[in-house]
Amino acid sequence: MKLLKYKTHFAITLSLCLVLMTSCKAVDNANNKQKGGVIGAAGGALLGAIIGNNVGDGNNSELGAVIGGVVGGGAGVLIGNKMDKQAQEIEEEIPGATVERVDNGIVLTFDEQSGVYFDTEKYNINAKSQETLNKLAAVFSEYPETNILVVGHTDSSGNDAYNMTLSKNRAQAVTNYLMGKGLSSGRFTTEWFGEEKPMYDNATAEGRSKNRRVNIAIVPNETMVQQAQQEAGSN
Repeated sequence: MKLLKYKTHFAITLSLCLVLMTSCKAVDNANNKQKGGVIGAAGGALLGAIIGNNVGDGNNSELGAVIGGVVGGGAGVLIGNKMDKQAQEIEEEIPGATVERVDNGIVLTFDEQSGVYFDTEKYNINAKSQETLNKLAAVFSEYPETNILVVGHTDSSGNDAYNMTLSKNRAQAVTNYLMGKGLSSGRFTTEWFGEEKPMYDNATAEGRSKNRRVNIAIVPNETMVQQAQQEAGSN
C-alpha cells in the first residue's frame, strides 16, 4: 500500500499552532483518531490542501462554508474513524490518486499522472478517467453521509480567461460524471480557479503537469456530524 498522509491541527500550550502530522499507512491511523479529541474549531488545512497556499486572500469564504469547521471532542473521534475507513478504501481502489486525510475531511488529487486526467485543452472524461471515477463513485455510494467538493485548476499556459473556463469545464465534467452514477446532486459543490492557485512551480514542465489537476474534497455532512455528537454525548 502506498503512503497515505494525515494532516490535522492541535493545541500546544496556551496558543494554537498549526502542525502538520503525517503517519505512514492507512491502517496505522490510531494517532489520527486520538487527536480528533483535541482538534479545535480553527480549521484551514483542508482548504489549503485543495487550493494551495493562497487561503487568506479573502476570496474563499464560499469554500470555507462548504468545508465547515473542524469538529473536536468525542464527536471528532467518531467522525475521524469513519473518514479514515473511507480514505483507506479509496486508496485501495484507486492506488494512483493522492489521498490525504486533512482535518475532518479527505482530499484527493488527480493529475495527468494519477487516474483522472485530461488531454491538452480538453475537458471530456476519457476512458481511463472513467475507470477511476467509476471506482470512486462506488465508494461514495457506500458513504452517503458525506458531501463532495470538486475543484478544477490549470497550469499557467494560455491566457487567464481561457484557463478559468477550462478549469470550470473540467471540474464540472467530473461532477456531472459522478452524478451520472446515481450520486445525489445535493452532495456536490463545484469550484474552479484556472491558473490562480498553483501548488507547484509553473516554470517547469513537471510543475505545470502537477498544476493541471482536479481536487476532490470529501467532508462530513450535517447528518454525520449530528449523529457523532449524539453518540458521543450518550457515551
